[in-house]
Amino acid sequence: MNCELSATALHGYFDGELDAVRAAEFESHMQACAQCQASLNTLKSLRDGLQKSDLYQGASARLRTRIAEELGSENRAAAPRWKWFLVPAFSLAVLLIAIWVAVTTQHRAYSARLHAELIDAHVRSLQPGHLTDVQSTDQHTVKPWFDGKLDFIPPVGDFSPQGFPLLGGRLDVIEGRDVAALVYGRRKHLINLFVWPATREPAVAGEDSQHGYNWLSWRTGDMQFCLVSDVSSADLKELKDLIRP
Repeated sequence: MNCELSATALHGYFDGELDAVRAAEFESHMQACAQCQASLNTLKSLRDGLQKSDLYQGASARLRTRIAEELGSENRAAAPRWKWFLVPAFSLAVLLIAIWVAVTTQHRAYSARLHAELIDAHVRSLQPGHLTDVQSTDQHTVKPWFDGKLDFIPPVGDFSPQGFPLLGGRLDVIEGRDVAALVYGRRKHLINLFVWPATREPAVAGEDSQHGYNWLSWRTGDMQFCLVSDVSSADLKELKDLIRP
């Protein structure tokens, strides 16, 4: 789930710009918000790294003398101005770090928003009559069913011998676009595998849990995959390895 406070109040809190009331409200919110905690820790790590790094290197006496001679300076004490040559390099380093933080924060927000929507889709599918549009354990029946309904054909496999029987498939909507959803069983549990082309958005990879559901995402080529279920993360990893040997 995307946290708006991460974008609106986090930096003000980190820089000490919030008043006492708003600061207390943000601290209370952060106790239950993993995203804000992670973002704040990232900012603290960057600040500590900059403070500990030795980005300034003083010029040697020989170099100061040489510079003073070349400039025709009568006062060689002015040579320490060499340190100002390092200002552009330091500014560039700060700028690059700021860009990295912004991109990382944006990617995390996108990932959180995407997986919250995928979990919602998984929960909807558990309602009666919403699980499958085509119900079959035969991959040669499920895969052709998507032909003409999507502008891509998802890879479909049946892994019954390994304990993940194919149950069927359906069309679903994620971020306003049609995606393929393949349904697998695991003992008495259900697993949704969402598949869609991901040529425009940043690649999403990783695993986490929200609201009692585990998810596992990865990209192969230009296809994005995400498994969502209440089974263990170990079960999801085992199914992932079967899908992409």
